Amino acid sequence: MESILLKENILTNQSEKPKEEVIREIGRRLLIGGYIEEGYLDGMLEKETVFNTNIGNQIAIPHGIERSRNYILKTGIVVLTFPEGTDWGDGERVKVVVGIAGKGQEHMDILEKIAVKLSEPAEVECFMQYSQEEIYQMFVEE
Repeated sequence: MESILLKENILTNQSEKPKEEVIREIGRRLLIGGYIEEGYLDGMLEKETVFNTNIGNQIAIPHGIERSRNYILKTGIVVLTFPEGTDWGDGERVKVVVGIAGKGQEHMDILEKIAVKLSEPAEVECFMQYSQEEIYQMFVEE
């Protein structure tokens, strides 16, 4: 089975950057990895204009609006960590950003994994210390 996460799509210790720039980087990596067609990136940017994807606990999960799902070729994610946080709008800062392109039920499976693994602030702080390999294992383990 192909992995939903490529190690090169795990970017730790990122410096603060504008939300749109973060989302464009996620889209670029999903596109290069063969997970999406270009229209999905537009759907991710549009999603932020109608719904802030900050889910609380310093985590944001950018993804496309419903009608952009037909641009998903296969399920994939991109993970970025921001030790000092990055502005996600409305004065909210996030430390973990997981960009998702999920086909069907796989979208919900990824959200569930994130919710279970990072439900407590202490777990998010611990996650911030993870290496690229540890983050990879967290998302690809069955």
